[in-house]
Amino acid sequence: MDPELEYKFSFYPIEAQRQLDNIRRLIFTVAEENGLGEVEEACKWGEASYLVKGGSTIRIDWKSKDSDVIKVYFHCQTTLIDTFKEIYHDDFEYEGKRAIVIPLDAKVEQGPLGHCIGLALKYHSVKHLPLLGS
Repeated sequence: MDPELEYKFSFYPIEAQRQLDNIRRLIFTVAEENGLGEVEEACKWGEASYLVKGGSTIRIDWKSKDSDVIKVYFHCQTTLIDTFKEIYHDDFEYEGKRAIVIPLDAKVEQGPLGHCIGLALKYHSVKHLPLLGS
């Protein structure tokens, strides 16, 4: 893990640390299973940021003002969140065109969240397809 992120996360409640780690591991797993190459992990805009070549940046963070959730942020000028809402309308709570909201006690797995992460990591190769090729 990026040392700056490790330090930042160390100040978060243990439940938030665990869920951030679950989502982080899912990002790396999806990238590996789809042969998307190395995941660049960094702290950008004060948040954990993940990117592969040809993808759109995914950011994740916990905030004290919404202390019972983790937010998975996507670039708001893409069609990602609109596509996720179309496909997974009832599976997630969304924050506008920017984020999927994940409760701290939610099970993080390959299903819908893994699919959304995969679409973001492949965004530039699927952005021209209806529903991003889903």
